[in-house]
Amino acid sequence: MALEIGTEAPDFTLADSNGDEITLSQFRGQPVYLNFYPLAFSPVCTDWFTAIAADGSPYEGAVVIGISVDSKFTLAAFKEQMKANNVHFLADFHPKGDVAKLYDVWLDQAGISGRCTYVIDANGVIVDVDEVPPLETPDADRLIASLGTCKA
Repeated sequence: MALEIGTEAPDFTLADSNGDEITLSQFRGQPVYLNFYPLAFSPVCTDWFTAIAADGSPYEGAVVIGISVDSKFTLAAFKEQMKANNVHFLADFHPKGDVAKLYDVWLDQAGISGRCTYVIDANGVIVDVDEVPPLETPDADRLIASLGTCKA
């Protein structure tokens, strides 16, 4: 079960697709659109991030993050294929799934994270969450509307 609305988003540090360390709290002062997804290059994940990359305007002023258990090398290739320059792809690779576990979206039997999107306000508080089965996509319209309420 995903973390609840109104709670502070747990801080974490992960390597991005370039191998640079990214810490969630470094984005305080900006809203964050935090996406946990099972695997890069899977059809649903590809569709989800293609849509985000294609129409970046709803995400302007926000930090968009995608987290999976893929390696930074896989994420670099995924980012390039998606042409998703507006997304920070982070590797929850080793220890595998630690951040997904922190956010209660880890699927232990499958060894991957589930699909869950958190909208986090500029103060680091979760204002919306949509957790769906791995083969479905979250409610993008509702999440974008929630993200809009976080922007100044």
